[in-house]
Amino acid sequence: RLFGGLIRDVKRKAPWFWSDFRDGLSLQCLASFLFLYCACMSPVITFGGLLGEATNGHISAMESLLGASMTGVVYSLFAGQPLTILGSTGPVLVFEKILFKFCKDYSLSYLSLRACIGLWTAAFCVMLVATDASCLVCYITRFTEEAFAALICIIFIYEALEKLSHLREVYPVHMHSDLDFLTIYYCKCEAPARPSNETLRFWESKEVNASRVAWANLTVSECRYLHGEFQGPACGHDGPYTPDVLFWCCILFFSTFVLSSLLKKFKTSRYFPTRVRSTISDFAVFLTIAIMVLIDFLIGIPSPKLHVPHMFKPTRDDRGWFINPIGPNPWWTVLAALIPALLCTILIFMDQQITAVIVNRNEHRLKKGCGYHLDLFMVAVMLGVCSVMGLPWFVAATVLSITHVNSLKVESACSAPGEQPKFLGIREQRVTGLMIFVLMGCSVFFTSVLKFVPMPVLYGVFLYMGVSSLRGIQFFDRLKLFWMPAKHQPDFIYLRHVPLRKVHFFTVIQLICLVLLWAIKVSPAAIIFPMMVLALVFVRKVMDFCFSKRELSFLDDLMPESKKKKLDDAKNEAKEEELKLGKTSNMDIAKQSSDRPDPSEINLSDEMSKTTVW
Repeated sequence: RLFGGLIRDVKRKAPWFWSDFRDGLSLQCLASFLFLYCACMSPVITFGGLLGEATNGHISAMESLLGASMTGVVYSLFAGQPLTILGSTGPVLVFEKILFKFCKDYSLSYLSLRACIGLWTAAFCVMLVATDASCLVCYITRFTEEAFAALICIIFIYEALEKLSHLREVYPVHMHSDLDFLTIYYCKCEAPARPSNETLRFWESKEVNASRVAWANLTVSECRYLHGEFQGPACGHDGPYTPDVLFWCCILFFSTFVLSSLLKKFKTSRYFPTRVRSTISDFAVFLTIAIMVLIDFLIGIPSPKLHVPHMFKPTRDDRGWFINPIGPNPWWTVLAALIPALLCTILIFMDQQITAVIVNRNEHRLKKGCGYHLDLFMVAVMLGVCSVMGLPWFVAATVLSITHVNSLKVESACSAPGEQPKFLGIREQRVTGLMIFVLMGCSVFFTSVLKFVPMPVLYGVFLYMGVSSLRGIQFFDRLKLFWMPAKHQPDFIYLRHVPLRKVHFFTVIQLICLVLLWAIKVSPAAIIFPMMVLALVFVRKVMDFCFSKRELSFLDDLMPESKKKKLDDAKNEAKEEELKLGKTSNMDIAKQSSDRPDPSEINLSDEMSKTTVW
């Protein structure tokens, strides 16, 4: 039925709309949105900065902040699954780079062509909603879902470590210094001995007379601005060596990760009352960020800080907040935009729906239902709005969404000492997502506070989010089995019913797919990444010829491990009871037959009794 799925989603979610706000009035929700606000701010700002470099400032940090805030607020208010957090993705950045280079080579208006592609993509997504194409998520099984989720988690961990390592280029360290020569180490600015043509043109445009400049008295930034050269034994490749900063950044990075992990596990500690432990566990990441910011401020080492735009205006003065889809471009670009829009539609659809499948897992015990069609419809609408306004495109972010769900887990209160809390479900509401993106939109007014947040602390939060999101992924549990003797293997349900060699074979296929996805993600062909994710569905269908349906029902079923184990245990207990009943009935029959005296025994006993009496 035309828009039938969308209508069903609206009818399913409408009765829960007001309860979504009432259920958000909780201290746990406050801790969740404070933590995720800090976690979402850095990638949005970083993505905006990278877009600014790739597009020559046409779309930068301010546009990224505004786009994320607008899209996130609308999505949190009206989407079918508000637990999903929207963010920017790597393939979108690759797409933007390729598109900008194409427009530059053929002298086309980048923002106008991008607006055409965005509007076509939004139209295609609405067509997918109208035809109930989101029902195809039934083919996204645990195999595809876990391969995609594992890849995104590994990317988060890798990028956190990579960003930390890049700080060595910004803050170089003199690794072979002699402590006895500290008094004679120096690094001063000098005029370039052989200035390049670019330098000469710069001096001419700025009316700089190199002979009259006091080069030795210039600061590092002034020397770089005037294209000077650094000379001396304390100079690196691009400036003087920087003491302490890199190592202090490493301390902040790993301390943030360790302290967040420890405070999150504080709920099961033996100290303090249950309420205090639960509060500390809920606010674990926010407390860690606050502690690290305070320590960094007291120590005083100039670590790199979060940079937020100071004024609400477009990055470039030659653009506004509304983009004409045709503009100075020829009319045929409107039709030519159809081809890249098809690829972009696949990218948006796969990213959005796989993340939605992960959020709506049976393990999470969600009670208010899902809304795949409604989610895609809201993403399509905001994608069209962002295209016309010249803002970045946002879609469901896997790791942020998993982290959001994990931060809202509801567990039973532990009464007995050492008792482990039981998972009860997820606090389903719209308040946390709404507050995250409202606060993000107001960040322009918080620059006086945000400028104290060190970037290595946020990198440490990324590492924590990547590592914590790996927990619960069955793929990594099966990877550990390669190096685990049989007697030490956990009691997984699939190990009871599937031969170990078949389990290893399934894991190897999934690992190969993950490696191929990673190779494509980091290669120049990253733009076809969504197609490769789509190919995982077909790989899974081919595996029907390698495994029996019974084996796949345990290895690739979306039913939670704990639920399957309970059902299996209940079935085994029922069989044992039947066997016990069978044995009891057999023993009763044997007992009854043994209670009947044998005639020969009766006669013998009579004769013996007579003889004894006589």
